[in-house]
Amino acid sequence: MRYQITGKQIDVGEALQTHVQTELGTVVQKYAGRPTDVMIIFSKSAHEFVCEANVHLSTGLTASAKAHATEIYAAFDACSEKLDKQLRRYKRRLKDHHRDRPEPVELFGASSYILAREPEVEDSEPESLAPVIVAEMQTQIPSLSVGEAVMQMELAGAPVLVFRNEKKNGVNVVYRRDDGNIGWIDP
Repeated sequence: MRYQITGKQIDVGEALQTHVQTELGTVVQKYAGRPTDVMIIFSKSAHEFVCEANVHLSTGLTASAKAHATEIYAAFDACSEKLDKQLRRYKRRLKDHHRDRPEPVELFGASSYILAREPEVEDSEPESLAPVIVAEMQTQIPSLSVGEAVMQMELAGAPVLVFRNEKKNGVNVVYRRDDGNIGWIDP
């Protein structure tokens, strides 16, 4: 497992790095068999220390947590507890509802765009029908079953998830509907 422990305008000493690696290693190994990498960022916000953690698992899930405290070790411990809770829920859902995955999730590259909205003016025709692109970035599309996609969307707190369906080998979408149910688009 790779650890990336950094500080934003904070010197992260050797003792803190060792503490983070041992504590987080224990938490992650308890619930996830094959974590790939962990990124921890410490920063300071006014009088509080902030700890942000992202754990990438071989199943494609990214667990993230953020915590504030007046001391840096307390901020990390609170962040570690949040990650522990997320990973425990994830493992319980896998055990209860889903099959074990023998291979890591296969990821495919894709482009992601953010489009600007034009200001609305009544009775006017736009000069061009092409929208203005504000941001363009690369993203990963995991290869999952529908149940795993729904679980990953709920754990990440995302309103929508695009994934490649393992059974049909096509791109699918799951999303949270306005009535609270989950929608699934299988073209």
